[in-house]
Amino acid sequence: MSEHRRKPPPQSPAGGRAAARRGGQQPTPPPSGGRRAAGGPPAGARSGRDTPTGSPSGGHGGSSSAAGSSGGGEPYQGRAAARRAAQGRGGGGRRRGGGGPGGPGGDGPAGRSGRGPGRRPAKKRFIDYPRYGKEGWRHWMPSWRQVTAIFVGFVGTLVGIVGIAYAMVDIPDENKAAIAQNNVYYWADGTRMVTGGGSVNRQNIPYEKIPKAMRYAVISAENKTFETDSGVDPMGIARALFNMAKGGETQGGSTITQQYVKNTMLDQSQTISRKFKELFISIKVGAKVSKNDIITGYLNTSYFGRSAYGIQAAAQTYYGVDAEKLNPSQCAFLAALLKGPTYYDPNGNKSIDSSATPEANTARATSRWASILDNEVRFGHMSAAERATYKKFPMPQGLKAQAGMSGQIGYLVDTANLYVEQHSNPKITKEDLERGGYQIYTTFEKDKVNYLKTSVEKVRAQRIQPGKGHMYTGDQKKEFGGDADTNVQFGAASVVPGDGKIVAIYGGAGMDKGEFNNNADTQGVPVGSTFKPFVLAAAMTYGTNYSDGKPLTPDSKYNANDLIPIKDHNGNWVETKDHSIFKQKNESGTKWGYVTLNKAMEQSINSPFVQLGEDVGLQNVKKMATNAGLLPDYAHMGDLVASYSIGTATPSAIRMANAYGTFADSGEAVEPYSVTKVVHDGDDDSHFQKPKRTKARAMDPDVANTVTKVLENVVKKGTGTKALELGRTAAGKTGTTDTPGGTRSAWFVGYTQQLSTSVVMFRQDSKASKLLPMAGTGGPSSTTHGGDIPATMWTDYMKLALGNLPDPGFPTPGKIGDGKPINEAGAPTPTPSMTAPPPTTGAPTPTDTPTFTPPTNTPTTEPPTAPTDTPTPPQCGWLNPNCNNTTPPTTPTSTPTTGPPGRTNGGGNGGPGSGG
Repeated sequence: MSEHRRKPPPQSPAGGRAAARRGGQQPTPPPSGGRRAAGGPPAGARSGRDTPTGSPSGGHGGSSSAAGSSGGGEPYQGRAAARRAAQGRGGGGRRRGGGGPGGPGGDGPAGRSGRGPGRRPAKKRFIDYPRYGKEGWRHWMPSWRQVTAIFVGFVGTLVGIVGIAYAMVDIPDENKAAIAQNNVYYWADGTRMVTGGGSVNRQNIPYEKIPKAMRYAVISAENKTFETDSGVDPMGIARALFNMAKGGETQGGSTITQQYVKNTMLDQSQTISRKFKELFISIKVGAKVSKNDIITGYLNTSYFGRSAYGIQAAAQTYYGVDAEKLNPSQCAFLAALLKGPTYYDPNGNKSIDSSATPEANTARATSRWASILDNEVRFGHMSAAERATYKKFPMPQGLKAQAGMSGQIGYLVDTANLYVEQHSNPKITKEDLERGGYQIYTTFEKDKVNYLKTSVEKVRAQRIQPGKGHMYTGDQKKEFGGDADTNVQFGAASVVPGDGKIVAIYGGAGMDKGEFNNNADTQGVPVGSTFKPFVLAAAMTYGTNYSDGKPLTPDSKYNANDLIPIKDHNGNWVETKDHSIFKQKNESGTKWGYVTLNKAMEQSINSPFVQLGEDVGLQNVKKMATNAGLLPDYAHMGDLVASYSIGTATPSAIRMANAYGTFADSGEAVEPYSVTKVVHDGDDDSHFQKPKRTKARAMDPDVANTVTKVLENVVKKGTGTKALELGRTAAGKTGTTDTPGGTRSAWFVGYTQQLSTSVVMFRQDSKASKLLPMAGTGGPSSTTHGGDIPATMWTDYMKLALGNLPDPGFPTPGKIGDGKPINEAGAPTPTPSMTAPPPTTGAPTPTDTPTFTPPTNTPTTEPPTAPTDTPTPPQCGWLNPNCNNTTPPTTPTSTPTTGPPGRTNGGGNGGPGSGG
């Protein structure tokens, strides 16, 4: 052979690296004679190098010898076959497993499934989740590509939604928002009473007629960046949404643009969807509407109080001028009102919040007015020199009656509105009612309202004649106004016993005549002796500390002399502020001696009831009064002092009529109400809580019927004999509060089984917000008391209201306890021994007073605060039962005087905190 003939390629030693590599690239040869099947070399075999089990080649089940080696095997089949072998496929295309059971492609479970770790699924999925080839938490963790895709998709969807929402909302038009919707009020028989309310007091004006000072005052007060901002405050919106989400109080937009949008949205519901809608509109308005148009729209749609919407109506309401004639000082005050007219209108609004008194509101308004002017200087809208010229607060003019609300109608609507506000959840607010669209069905009966008005005004015209009453002189003239027939006020209410519906009220001469307080729902007028029936009912229910818990009867006797010293529930002498012994004064100095409680009630003698109240326990007396229907809060009950039992409490005429109705209905108490149904946009308003008309047992029927029997005697032969002219069975009680300065209030409260009515009379200096004495009111020599003018008005009304109704009388009362009278101090006879009490420093030694044996086994209650002179009535309204007044009134000596009457919480309406 030629030396040039081709030589065979060099061969690697058997079992070398190349053979191992080639072996790993070839399919497993089938078993044959003398050859081992795939799965590794025989034990102990060596071919150049030992290939340990579990090596890469063995791990896939290939032979440890390369094809074509000295051991023999299949010829080398090329790269494609090697690639298929590496992918677990045989030469014939059939998937083969490798080394051992369970290996990929092998005979184990993973091998059969073909989806072991690191292997792709048989069919590729569109979204690889959960992720194949990952174990543990990585199996469930999306890849960064998936996360990115989700984020991009979310942002794209959100942008799309925002774009659609932005395109769908319209820019608001204040002219549409100014379209008036009236409220319609109905009498009890379903006929229309009056149409009123709604946004009727609004006149839009153009930008040019709004003073520059007004624009700058609002910007300085509400939104100093208004002229440069985008119109939306993201942080303010986030706070509002967060508050709504957690169920807290909502808040409005913080920019003028957002507030303008809110003003023009007819849907004022506080929901997240509405907030988002408001946001989109605000963004659109900020982008497409000029700042001049925004500030104009805002000032034309804002609520300034007193039913005035828009700057033009506000200018007319508060200052009697057109908006363009407002000066910068007046503009600053009107801008202050935008923070909340309830708390910044100097006239006050105690019907909504007791803290909104004229004095407190004036102080708040003055402070904010000054702050706004200072801000205008600070932000460059006014010079310091001009600011210095505005030193005096621009006090606005007084209230004006809304059109159509003359006479008693204004008080009826006011009472109904207050009841709706206090008996709705979520609350139907004053602003909601003023937007209109409500139909309100009341309990007021037109004929009875007219009868009550006629009766009060007829007697008033006959008896109250300014210039002819008692004339005060000197310092009294300066303090009391000179003429006792001036500033005289009346209030009255009529309620159906056993039902609670208020059929008639008399609130005053009329809002159109400047009398805006609803005197049927007053606060601050003590009820005097009309409170005594509750003391008697408590004594017949709980007994006293001298009766071992046995109930007293009307035949029980008490010392009725004038100026007797009083002991508290623990047997200690009640002291005055100067630590002298407190002695209760009667209206007269008559020496009555020991009289029955029936006689004491009939003649309205004070001293027996003051001592009786202490013996029963003033807490028990209060409990009985509140069970009957009066309100328990401090604003209406005051301090539990010695004179508490003779009427230092200040419930309203509505509450008193309703509580006496409890006696008329044999001890069953109900809540008074004035509205039966509220319709809004054609459907019953689900927010309004209709009256339940449920009864509660306030006292034993025999106790209630016995009180009625005693009050019948008051009418037959006591202080209420003017009511005999009614000509039918009736029960009632007079009440008068006497002080060294004279009578401050006079009441008559009486009832039949069909109707319970109360009448109150007082004098009020509206400017000083205080009650005035009534010595001489009704005539130069007149001594005003409840059995005179109020009882005459009551009788005239009840004659007309009851008409030809039958006279059912009253139920006959049963026996109270064992029926045996129990006298003061447990005395078996009405003449206990008389000795003087131990002298106290600075105290006169009382004479002709009984010696009291200190009670045993008496409750360990603290003695009441010693009464002193005249109580200052609490200034707490019915919208806020948690009174903010931290200064309790001073305690009275004999009979209380009072502070200013004011509207209370739908007082007769039975709302929480209602009644004066």
